[in-house]
Amino acid sequence: MITKPLGGKIAVVAGGTRGAGRGISIALGELGCTVYVTGRTSRKLKSELGRTETIEETAEKVSQAGGVGIPVRVDHTDPEQVKSLFEKVKNESKAGLDIPVNDVWGGDHLATALSIRTVRVCIGETII
Repeated sequence: MITKPLGGKIAVVAGGTRGAGRGISIALGELGCTVYVTGRTSRKLKSELGRTETIEETAEKVSQAGGVGIPVRVDHTDPEQVKSLFEKVKNESKAGLDIPVNDVWGGDHLATALSIRTVRVCIGETII
């Protein structure tokens, strides 16, 4: 039997729907964590920008990797939803939260508001 180094640990990945958050969620699953995958895009509530990834898909990938994936729809700009998330984690887990991960992106509105030139300048200044 293979022992999972983080077996029994509880993680919350805020912004786990796609990108780095999805990768972190799956990696934590491989290590044996129960991962609460949070984000705004779910099968019932689609992305405003037409992105296809959902919190449910990421949670399924966590479970396929050997952990337990739990999707929770949360808009992290709403303090009440964030509070409800952590109350849910506290109520469902005996040990409480072990691993918090913040990969929240709240700038979707910027994708259509900024020009390509502005983005290039900002990225260039950040990298240099």
